[in-house]
Amino acid sequence: MTKILVADDDPNILKFITINLTEAGFEVIGATDGRDALRKLENEVCQLAVVDIMMPYMDGLSLIKEMRKTLDIPIIILTAKGQIDDKEKGFEAGTDDYLVKPFEAKELLFRIEALLRRYNIDTDKQVIQVGDVHIDIDRYVVTVNKKTLKLPLKEFELLQALATHPDQVFTREQLIDSIWGIDFEGDNRTVDVHIKRLRTRFNNLTDAIKFTTVRGVGYTLETVDT
Repeated sequence: MTKILVADDDPNILKFITINLTEAGFEVIGATDGRDALRKLENEVCQLAVVDIMMPYMDGLSLIKEMRKTLDIPIIILTAKGQIDDKEKGFEAGTDDYLVKPFEAKELLFRIEALLRRYNIDTDKQVIQVGDVHIDIDRYVVTVNKKTLKLPLKEFELLQALATHPDQVFTREQLIDSIWGIDFEGDNRTVDVHIKRLRTRFNNLTDAIKFTTVRGVGYTLETVDT
């Protein structure tokens, strides 16, 4: 089971994250400050860390710098709204992504799964099945009604991201950050183009899923009862 270190001195936020990550199938190693987190890491092998910036005894930035001396795992920082300096310092310290408080659980989960994919970390979810669509993450192969598809990498990653949470709506920005990375310099129409290609590929193969546009928001992989 994938272990995630969560370091936050706010007990309510720590509990909120722990409940949602546990329900998603992760094991959470909780810490209340930076020093506590380092002690936990001496005895636990974690595959990802979620770190609050503002903590007593040792703040998040100091914790990240210490972690980067020995660990090469994805790190997400939690920062207060509008504190741009925190984000900049976080990236300089070695973080991979950030979330601004308050945030929704599904946003955190989406970013965690995106970083685990980017780091090629095994999350015990090697095959995703949605209706009659099977997505083999190890081999980058999609099978629909015994027909095998070899998708271009970004189309595969987009399909995987949507299929991991079917019927959940994702904004174009979320999909861009997850698949193309937060430093992507193109525009959001890139997502539109790739969704159109996926629709074309799957329309004549299955009626079990639909790539649905949610006007003004983004996209969802809708499951259809057949």
